[in-house]
Amino acid sequence: MKATQVFTPGKEPEVTYTDDHLKEHARILRDALDAGAAVISLSGPSKSGKTVFIEKNVGHAALVTVTGAGVTSPKILWDRVFDIIGTPVSKSTTTTDGKESAIGGKLGGEAGVPFLAKGSGEINAAFKTSGSTADKVDIAVDYLQLLIRELSGTGLVVFIDDFHYIPKDVQTEVSNQIKEAIRHGVVFVVASVPYHSDDAVRANSDLRGRIVKLDFDYWRPEELAKIANKGFAALNTAASPAYVEALSKEAAGSPQLMQTLCLNTCFENDVREKGSFKQLSSNREAIKSVCTRTAATADYSSTVAKMIEGPKTRGTDRNSYLIAGNEIVDVYPLILRAVASDPPELTQRYSNLQKRIQAICIAGNPSGSSVTGACSHIANIANSAEGRNVIEWDGENDVLDIRDPYLLFFLRWKD
Repeated sequence: MKATQVFTPGKEPEVTYTDDHLKEHARILRDALDAGAAVISLSGPSKSGKTVFIEKNVGHAALVTVTGAGVTSPKILWDRVFDIIGTPVSKSTTTTDGKESAIGGKLGGEAGVPFLAKGSGEINAAFKTSGSTADKVDIAVDYLQLLIRELSGTGLVVFIDDFHYIPKDVQTEVSNQIKEAIRHGVVFVVASVPYHSDDAVRANSDLRGRIVKLDFDYWRPEELAKIANKGFAALNTAASPAYVEALSKEAAGSPQLMQTLCLNTCFENDVREKGSFKQLSSNREAIKSVCTRTAATADYSSTVAKMIEGPKTRGTDRNSYLIAGNEIVDVYPLILRAVASDPPELTQRYSNLQKRIQAICIAGNPSGSSVTGACSHIANIANSAEGRNVIEWDGENDVLDIRDPYLLFFLRWKD
């Protein structure tokens, strides 16, 4: 057995799968699936194990997994669903002898539309031709009816990950259609970060009372420690309890990051596969080596440099603050140091962030508006540099959320 088969960051674990603390979640999920007529809402930090939990308890074969990222209309979301389950939804062109024609009916074999193999949706189309040239036929598909027809009573579960990425106005349309679809036996699971957990309800209050909510939190260190202990034992190795505890804290509540730290522990100790018993190095230098190696696998150096620099100033110098070591910094590196301070946490609410800032500063503290404004800029800079959302600043709730725990880890270990 190889170390890469035991510790599997980014993939569904087998040897090191841990769910003791999720037994009640699994029971509620099974009951909700049996009852039907409800939306199952998963709420939890990024990489906290929501997807693995669903995959383990529902099964890959029954899941239709789509993401809310890039969804600007319900059509885009349902097109992704139909693409996965193999339901063709197409448009066509035709040529005629120059007469104006119209078509209508239901999608599917019975509708006489040969390019659609299955499904049922209302269509209306018209085309006008001149000579042998025809305009493109525009087919309007009733996506809701097609969704109900294809998925009702099939046992398939539509899993919408990152529901909070969908724009608010589109969320309303999607939630309206979900409400109607669950009445006809279509099963949905939606996943969001904690402070967006009620987005589906807010988009459609009629869903209140029809949502089964499962809250996922950062994993506790003792839960993460089980990953290490299971995996090290499977490879006939062992680490000290203090070492495992240190890794559990550095993982910032993320089982995926814990998998990475454990795998790099094996590499640093030259344990590539199971062999004769080996005691793993467990001193402070060993922790430093493993964490430095892990930070190097997720190099955010250029992005972090841009966040530290902040946006260009417009003729006015930023206020500076004295921190430990007699170093003087402005609000941008100050916030990043606060985020990187102990204990590691992916989500920072404003009040907690201010406490961290005050603990770092020796003289003076930035104003509240300076901190919130800088948080907004930091998120924009990071997301622009990465081409994806790695940080979110929720201005309504004053919450800074690091979406990738590896970014937080890099902030802590980059130096």
